[in-house]
Amino acid sequence: MNINFRHEINGIPVITAIAQDAKTNEILMLANMNKEALIKTIQTGKAHYWSTSRNQLWLKGESSGHFQEVHEILVDCDMDAIILKITQTGAACHEGYESCFFRRLKTDNKINIDDLSDDDLEIILERIVNPEDVY
Repeated sequence: MNINFRHEINGIPVITAIAQDAKTNEILMLANMNKEALIKTIQTGKAHYWSTSRNQLWLKGESSGHFQEVHEILVDCDMDAIILKITQTGAACHEGYESCFFRRLKTDNKINIDDLSDDDLEIILERIVNPEDVY
């Protein structure tokens, strides 16, 4: 039985990784991991990801100090997605929010899903750090 790096982005086999607060169970972010990122995460106890925009390994918090300490790794039934139960230092989101899921889609009106406006989204969290200080 092996981890199934079946998803491919920019020619790199990856799995989906969800970072979840170990105490509150809040979902903080979603990212991708290649095999090297998963191995580094297991070896160091700190979350490593594969940056699909930069095509490189990425230690979360390396430049910002906003590390993710990994307590547990859960693997889904298809073995192609994982949940990292973590303790987050600082902001998980590169826009300076505790969670990347800081917007709620309003569903009480007709929206055009292909062309969302600011009126279709509601900010539900406070920004905790300047986005320039996250990377």
